[in-house]
Amino acid sequence: MRVLITGGAGFLGSHLSWALLMRGDSVVCVDDFSTGRLSNIARHVKHPNFTLVHGDVSKRLSCPGKLDVVAHLASPASPPDYHRLPLQTLAVGSRGTENALLLAERKSARFLLTSTSEVYGNPLIHPQTEQYCGNVNPVGPRSVYDEAKRFSEALSMAYARSRGVNVGVVRIFNTFGPGMRATDGRVVSSFIVQALNGAPLTIYGQGTQTRSFCYVDDLIRGLILMIDSSESGPVNLGNPAEKTILDLATTILDVTGSSSPIEFHQLPTDDPLQRCPDITLATRVLGWRPEMSTSDGIGRTVAYFSAHPHEVADAAEALAGSQFEGTNLTATSVAISA
Repeated sequence: MRVLITGGAGFLGSHLSWALLMRGDSVVCVDDFSTGRLSNIARHVKHPNFTLVHGDVSKRLSCPGKLDVVAHLASPASPPDYHRLPLQTLAVGSRGTENALLLAERKSARFLLTSTSEVYGNPLIHPQTEQYCGNVNPVGPRSVYDEAKRFSEALSMAYARSRGVNVGVVRIFNTFGPGMRATDGRVVSSFIVQALNGAPLTIYGQGTQTRSFCYVDDLIRGLILMIDSSESGPVNLGNPAEKTILDLATTILDVTGSSSPIEFHQLPTDDPLQRCPDITLATRVLGWRPEMSTSDGIGRTVAYFSAHPHEVADAAEALAGSQFEGTNLTATSVAISA
C-alpha cells in the first residue's frame, strides 16, 4: 500500500512509518516539525519507499499519485506542547482533520484518525468504554487538546455518514517507548530523565491517580490492524493494566537504580484521577491486546534514554526551568529507595 501519515516525524508517526516500511508499504510523511524531529526519521529517509514532505496540514494537504491510506496523526500531544501551541492544536484538529479527510475522499483511501483517551476527560465510569461520552471541561486549560480531538472525531464520522469516506477512529491511551522526547513533559519520559539525572521525581497530587501505559510497539500493531480493517470505531487502544503514578515512579527508580527522592506538588486543573481502557472491542474486532508488560517496556525505554546522555542532560535544565512556570506550588520531598 501507499500510506500518507500526517505527523509522520513525531513519536508515534515515526514508529508507524517504520513498521509500514518494514512490511513493504510506501510511506509519505508530512510534518511541520513543530513537535516532530528529523532524528526520529533519520533511518527512514534512506529507505527508497519513504518520502518526506515539510508542510502544515492545517493550511493545505495534497499528494500526487495513488494513496491507499491517509493516517492523521498530526497534533501536539503532550501538555507542555499543546499549552505552548493552543491555536495550532485547535487548527490541526479542525482544519487539519478536514484537509486530511478531503484528501482521503479524493483518493478513495482509508482514513485513520488517531484520537485520544483525553476525550473521556476526568471519567465518571471505570474502565472507559467507547460508549462513554466523557466528562470534559470545554473551557479548561486542557480543552484545546480535548476538544480538538472530540471535534476531529465528530468531523470524521460526519464525512463517513454523509460522504462515504472509509473512516476508522482509534482512541489512544498513554503510550511510551524509545523515541520519546526527553523534554516532552509526559510522565514516563520526565520520570526517567529525572531519575537518570539524580533529580527529584515530581508527582502532582498524591500519586494515587492512575494511568494505563501501553508500550509503543503494541500500540503501532493496533494501528496497523485498524488500517487493514473496515472497522469504523471508535476503538480504544491501550493497556488495561492500570498503574498509579506513584507505582510508576517506584518502578522507574528500580529500573534505573536511582536514589532520587520523590516530590509531591499540587494537582493541575482537570487532571484525570483515573484512566483505564476497556479493550473488549479492540480484542473482538481487531484481535488486538498488548503483549509487553509495563516494567519490560520501561526497561527498554530507560535503555534508549541511557544511550542518549546529552539529550538527558540537556532536558534536566529545560524541565527544571519550565515545569512549574506560572504556578505557585509547595513541594514536599520524600526519599524512596531504589
